[in-house]
Amino acid sequence: MRFAARFILSVICGAIAIMWVYAFFFASKEAINKIGDTEWAQRAEVRCKEAELERIALADYRLITDPGTGGLAQRAELVDKATDTLVRMLADLQATPPADEKGRALIPIWIADYNTYISDRRAYSAQLRDGSNAAFAESTFEGLPLAERIATFAGDNRMPSCSPPIDLSV
Repeated sequence: MRFAARFILSVICGAIAIMWVYAFFFASKEAINKIGDTEWAQRAEVRCKEAELERIALADYRLITDPGTGGLAQRAELVDKATDTLVRMLADLQATPPADEKGRALIPIWIADYNTYISDRRAYSAQLRDGSNAAFAESTFEGLPLAERIATFAGDNRMPSCSPPIDLSV
Protein backbone atom coordinates (compact mmCIF):
# COMPACT_ATOMS: atom_id res chain seq x y z
CA MET A 1 0.00 0.00 0.00
CA ARG A 2 2.78 2.42 0.94
CA PHE A 3 4.70 1.59 -2.23
CA ALA A 4 1.61 2.26 -4.38
CA ALA A 5 1.04 5.65 -2.72
CA ARG A 6 4.69 6.64 -3.27
CA PHE A 7 4.54 5.50 -6.86
CA ILE A 8 1.34 7.50 -7.54
CA LEU A 9 2.75 10.62 -5.88
CA SER A 10 6.00 10.25 -7.85
CA VAL A 11 4.06 9.98 -11.12
CA ILE A 12 1.98 13.06 -10.25
CA CYS A 13 5.06 15.09 -9.27
CA GLY A 14 6.84 13.99 -12.45
CA ALA A 15 3.86 15.00 -14.58
CA ILE A 16 3.73 18.43 -12.92
CA ALA A 17 7.47 18.88 -13.47
CA ILE A 18 7.11 17.95 -17.15
CA MET A 19 4.20 20.39 -17.51
CA TRP A 20 6.30 23.26 -16.10
CA VAL A 21 9.30 22.43 -18.26
CA TYR A 22 7.03 22.51 -21.30
CA ALA A 23 5.40 25.77 -20.17
CA PHE A 24 8.70 27.54 -19.56
CA PHE A 25 10.76 26.27 -22.49
CA PHE A 26 8.55 24.96 -25.29
CA ALA A 27 5.10 26.57 -25.19
CA SER A 28 4.43 29.60 -27.36
CA LYS A 29 4.90 32.89 -25.52
CA GLU A 30 2.75 34.87 -27.95
CA ALA A 31 -0.67 35.97 -26.78
CA ILE A 32 -3.50 34.05 -28.39
CA ASN A 33 -5.22 37.34 -29.30
CA LYS A 34 -2.23 38.86 -31.07
CA ILE A 35 -2.88 39.73 -34.69
CA GLY A 36 -0.12 39.75 -37.29
CA ASP A 37 -0.87 43.12 -38.87
CA THR A 38 1.05 45.42 -36.53
CA GLU A 39 0.50 48.40 -38.83
CA TRP A 40 -3.27 48.01 -38.39
CA ALA A 41 -2.81 47.84 -34.63
CA GLN A 42 -0.67 51.01 -34.70
CA ARG A 43 -3.30 52.85 -36.76
CA ALA A 44 -5.99 51.60 -34.38
CA GLU A 45 -4.04 52.89 -31.36
CA VAL A 46 -3.78 56.33 -32.96
CA ARG A 47 -7.52 56.41 -33.71
CA CYS A 48 -8.43 55.12 -30.25
CA LYS A 49 -6.21 57.76 -28.65
CA GLU A 50 -8.10 60.43 -30.60
CA ALA A 51 -11.40 59.04 -29.29
CA GLU A 52 -9.99 58.96 -25.76
CA LEU A 53 -9.01 62.64 -26.04
CA GLU A 54 -12.51 63.46 -27.32
CA ARG A 55 -13.99 61.77 -24.25
CA ILE A 56 -11.60 63.57 -21.91
CA ALA A 57 -12.66 66.88 -23.47
CA LEU A 58 -16.28 66.00 -22.64
CA ALA A 59 -15.54 65.47 -18.95
CA ASP A 60 -17.61 67.71 -16.70
CA TYR A 61 -16.46 67.77 -13.11
CA ARG A 62 -19.05 70.24 -11.87
CA LEU A 63 -21.31 69.11 -9.08
CA ILE A 64 -24.74 68.20 -10.31
CA THR A 65 -27.01 70.78 -8.70
CA ASP A 66 -30.17 68.74 -9.07
CA PRO A 67 -29.57 65.27 -7.64
CA GLY A 68 -32.99 64.13 -8.85
CA THR A 69 -33.97 63.15 -12.35
CA GLY A 70 -32.54 66.39 -13.79
CA GLY A 71 -29.06 65.47 -12.58
CA LEU A 72 -29.46 61.92 -13.81
CA ALA A 73 -30.52 63.23 -17.21
CA GLN A 74 -27.35 65.36 -17.31
CA ARG A 75 -25.27 62.27 -16.55
CA ALA A 76 -27.17 60.28 -19.19
CA GLU A 77 -26.42 62.91 -21.80
CA LEU A 78 -22.73 62.86 -20.91
CA VAL A 79 -22.64 59.04 -21.07
CA ASP A 80 -24.31 59.17 -24.50
CA LYS A 81 -21.85 61.74 -25.85
CA ALA A 82 -18.91 59.68 -24.58
CA THR A 83 -20.45 56.53 -26.08
CA ASP A 84 -20.82 58.33 -29.43
CA THR A 85 -17.02 58.72 -29.52
CA LEU A 86 -16.72 54.92 -29.20
CA VAL A 87 -19.23 54.38 -32.01
CA ARG A 88 -17.30 56.68 -34.36
CA MET A 89 -14.02 55.04 -33.36
CA LEU A 90 -15.33 51.55 -34.14
CA ALA A 91 -16.73 52.69 -37.49
CA ASP A 92 -13.29 54.00 -38.43
CA LEU A 93 -11.59 50.79 -37.28
CA GLN A 94 -14.03 48.66 -39.30
CA ALA A 95 -13.45 50.70 -42.45
CA THR A 96 -10.02 49.12 -43.00
CA PRO A 97 -9.69 45.48 -41.97
CA PRO A 98 -6.30 44.03 -40.98
CA ALA A 99 -4.18 42.50 -43.71
CA ASP A 100 -3.55 39.18 -41.97
CA GLU A 101 -5.94 36.24 -41.78
CA LYS A 102 -5.92 36.03 -37.99
CA GLY A 103 -6.65 39.74 -37.72
CA ARG A 104 -9.55 39.46 -40.17
CA ALA A 105 -10.94 36.66 -38.00
CA LEU A 106 -10.42 38.27 -34.58
CA ILE A 107 -11.18 41.95 -35.17
CA PRO A 108 -14.88 41.37 -36.04
CA ILE A 109 -15.27 39.39 -32.79
CA TRP A 110 -13.59 42.18 -30.83
CA ILE A 111 -15.78 44.80 -32.50
CA ALA A 112 -18.90 42.70 -31.81
CA ASP A 113 -17.90 42.58 -28.14
CA TYR A 114 -17.39 46.34 -28.21
CA ASN A 115 -20.83 46.82 -29.80
CA THR A 116 -22.39 44.80 -26.97
CA TYR A 117 -20.52 46.98 -24.49
CA ILE A 118 -21.86 50.07 -26.27
CA SER A 119 -25.39 48.65 -26.04
CA ASP A 120 -24.83 48.20 -22.31
CA ARG A 121 -23.79 51.86 -22.05
CA ARG A 122 -26.90 52.93 -24.00
CA ALA A 123 -29.10 50.87 -21.68
CA TYR A 124 -27.40 52.49 -18.70
CA SER A 125 -28.02 56.00 -20.00
CA ALA A 126 -31.68 55.10 -20.63
CA GLN A 127 -31.87 53.82 -17.06
CA LEU A 128 -30.48 57.16 -15.83
CA ARG A 129 -33.07 59.06 -17.89
CA ASP A 130 -35.79 56.94 -16.32
CA GLY A 131 -34.64 58.15 -12.90
CA SER A 132 -32.85 55.01 -11.75
CA ASN A 133 -29.41 55.60 -10.28
CA ALA A 134 -28.43 51.92 -10.16
CA ALA A 135 -24.88 50.82 -10.94
CA PHE A 136 -23.76 50.14 -14.49
CA ALA A 137 -24.37 46.51 -15.40
CA GLU A 138 -22.25 45.29 -18.28
CA SER A 139 -22.56 42.01 -20.11
CA THR A 140 -20.26 39.15 -19.25
CA PHE A 141 -18.57 36.46 -21.31
CA GLU A 142 -17.71 33.19 -19.60
CA GLY A 143 -18.00 34.93 -16.24
CA LEU A 144 -15.72 37.88 -17.10
CA PRO A 145 -16.92 41.45 -17.64
CA LEU A 146 -16.98 42.23 -21.34
CA ALA A 147 -14.80 45.32 -20.78
CA GLU A 148 -12.05 43.05 -19.43
CA ARG A 149 -12.21 40.85 -22.52
CA ILE A 150 -12.05 43.91 -24.79
CA ALA A 151 -9.18 45.41 -22.81
CA THR A 152 -7.21 42.14 -22.87
CA PHE A 153 -7.42 42.03 -26.66
CA ALA A 154 -6.36 45.69 -26.88
CA GLY A 155 -3.45 45.07 -24.51
CA ASP A 156 -2.29 41.95 -26.37
CA ASN A 157 -2.10 44.03 -29.55
CA ARG A 158 -0.43 47.07 -27.96
CA MET A 159 -3.49 49.26 -28.36
CA PRO A 160 -4.02 50.46 -24.76
CA SER A 161 -6.17 53.41 -25.82
CA CYS A 162 -8.59 50.96 -27.43
CA SER A 163 -9.58 49.59 -24.03
CA PRO A 164 -13.08 50.58 -22.93
CA PRO A 165 -13.24 53.64 -20.70
CA ILE A 166 -13.41 52.82 -17.01
CA ASP A 167 -15.34 55.97 -16.16
CA LEU A 168 -18.69 55.79 -17.95
CA SER A 169 -18.92 59.54 -18.34
CA VAL A 170 -15.78 59.66 -20.46
